[in-house]
Amino acid sequence: MPLICQVALPTPLRRLFDYLPPPRTPEDALAPGIRVRVPFGSRRLTGVLVGTSQRTHVPRDRLKEMEALLDTSPLLPADLLELLRWAWTYYHHPPGETLSTALPVLLRRGSPAQRTRPRGWTVTTAGRCADPTTIATALARAPRQRAVMEFLLEHDQAVSAETLNKTLGNWRGGLAGLGRRGWVAQVEIQAPAGGPVEPARPLNESQQSAVETITGALDGFGAYLLHGVTGSGKTEVYLQAIARVVERGQQALVMVPEIGLTPQLCDRFEARFPGRTGVLHSGLTDRERLDAWCAARDGDLSVLIGTRSAVFTPLARPGLFVVDEEHDLSLKQQDGFRYSARDLAVMRARLLDVPVVLGSATPSLESLNNAERGRYTLLRLPDRATGHRAPTPRILDVRTRPMSEGLSDTLINAVRKHLRERGQVLLFLNRRGFAPVLVCHECGWTADCPRCDAHMTLHAAAEKLRCHHCGAETSVPMQCPGCGGQEFLHMGHGTERLEGFLRKVFSDTPVLRVDRDTTRRKGQLKALLDQARAGDPAVLVGTQMLAKGHDFPNITLVGIVDMDQGLFSTDFRGPERMGQLITQVSGRAGRGEREGEVLLQTHQPDHPLLQTLLADGYSAFADAALAERKAAALPPYAFLALLRAESPQQAAGERFLAEAAGVASPWLTEGVQLMGPVPAPMERRAGRFRSQLLVHSAWREALHTFLDPWVQKLETLDSARKVRWSLDVDPVDMY
Repeated sequence: MPLICQVALPTPLRRLFDYLPPPRTPEDALAPGIRVRVPFGSRRLTGVLVGTSQRTHVPRDRLKEMEALLDTSPLLPADLLELLRWAWTYYHHPPGETLSTALPVLLRRGSPAQRTRPRGWTVTTAGRCADPTTIATALARAPRQRAVMEFLLEHDQAVSAETLNKTLGNWRGGLAGLGRRGWVAQVEIQAPAGGPVEPARPLNESQQSAVETITGALDGFGAYLLHGVTGSGKTEVYLQAIARVVERGQQALVMVPEIGLTPQLCDRFEARFPGRTGVLHSGLTDRERLDAWCAARDGDLSVLIGTRSAVFTPLARPGLFVVDEEHDLSLKQQDGFRYSARDLAVMRARLLDVPVVLGSATPSLESLNNAERGRYTLLRLPDRATGHRAPTPRILDVRTRPMSEGLSDTLINAVRKHLRERGQVLLFLNRRGFAPVLVCHECGWTADCPRCDAHMTLHAAAEKLRCHHCGAETSVPMQCPGCGGQEFLHMGHGTERLEGFLRKVFSDTPVLRVDRDTTRRKGQLKALLDQARAGDPAVLVGTQMLAKGHDFPNITLVGIVDMDQGLFSTDFRGPERMGQLITQVSGRAGRGEREGEVLLQTHQPDHPLLQTLLADGYSAFADAALAERKAAALPPYAFLALLRAESPQQAAGERFLAEAAGVASPWLTEGVQLMGPVPAPMERRAGRFRSQLLVHSAWREALHTFLDPWVQKLETLDSARKVRWSLDVDPVDMY
């Protein structure tokens, strides 16, 4: 009897599909991890062969044959298949969608798993040997051909189309003519040899200890939590540990939250491992992503730097995994397959029996708890690499104080003082736009999003109102839709408004705004950061984009304009994120030779967590937050799963969640309870009403024992077909 092929298809169904192999297919060709093309209803889908079996629950005469095997060897090696199988089980997600996430887009579409080699044009042997007089005579009436020929003769290596475009403009016709003469040909461009290697930097005692601990255990699994204050040289620890791995002929995967925000880190890795470093992130084209994926799989890269999906990249010789800024929310996928790249990196390292390093100046409470319980080895970097002390934030109590566009006189005077002393200033405000709310002064009308339970933000320069939740946009009204009045108030402050005020007050100093609005186009962020790093006096205004991994040695003052909303978040993780953000932003000050100063404006100067953070540092703050979590039976001392539902009709989601709660009783055990259903904190978003049902468990095993049969039951409910629903295991966002 032919083997039954178990195939994962990109569908929302939580199961594998059985197919027969194509006729006359040898058994050894049916290797788990290859892609296959199969009929699925009226469609043709590309799936992944997960395994084979002699058994099937479908009558054999009803099984369809696969149309084709798309690969001769597995695209997903055994360790990745094992990781993905664990992932779809742990996150209770459809297997096909899980495996689809692990593949670059072109591979999902059935393209060959091959790299494109860059090609360019060069002068042939016949062209170089031709008599110059003969060439001049032949091209006397062909100026385009002559220009191309002269340019190519100046280069020993093949020249790319991009270079020809920049230099010659309209060159294709001339090149075609030279090709017909046999004087030029298209060839593969050879990759340039790596440049000079930047030498390793000296390490202090704690850095050296961390490197030796990591590299002393490269032959087996170990999870290391590298907790270093901002500016303590965590990147240098990564680099020197990875250098030992590369010396052994192995590869390292370095994961970062948002690669576009950390150009310095990429530059440092390229300088230390020239020609052997690759990047993988969503800003690349589909072709570029596949090329980087293949280069890592083939072992042509020593170091791969990527965002969360890079955790699924096959490596020829894996030796070390690094997760930088391990606390960052961007490492958790927030839609579709809702996985934690940090947690999957730890699991993959365990499966491969190699070490993994989680680095942060503000580790997540979950990671700190794992270190406390002995699951992770805690490595501390208590001092800055420069030897200077990190500044302690000082509270500015702004209650009853006069304010100018959100800034107190004390903060404005401090900015003036630091600029006068040739320093740079960073003002942090985590709200972009001009004003969060536009209000009619006559009737109180507010500009609300028609699709969300939220106000629209005024963007004055663009003369637009924009919803930062669904992206809706409209022009600023000339008169109030409610009463016809023409006087509007701009309530609250955003980075655009703050920038305009600072330009007036400090008219002789550059003011650089860094947020999503000023960095939309390619190269804009790099240009702003390069201008800041030039070192001249300047004021940087920005959102959390400025808090992640940037090194500005001339910033001597950091002003945190408003962080009070983090103290009263509806999400229990709000205070943790506030503490992390304050610590990260404060760490931008005083990283060079001069001491730094940090001023934090607040209307809540007596808040206990804020007092602990500023008086005793992040470690004490985290200890206090963990004590609160333990008392409240919240993660990491409990385990959560969030069932979300959304629908254009408000009642549909509520009906589904109520039915979901009603069918749960057969599997509810001690320690597992349901909370809700309730409307989401923002009930209406992008025109859909959202509700949620929380599953709380005292034990991880009990949670998954409940979820497995319950989710399967949910798929059979009639109400489930009328809503869009998802399950989020270990949610990091309750919003």
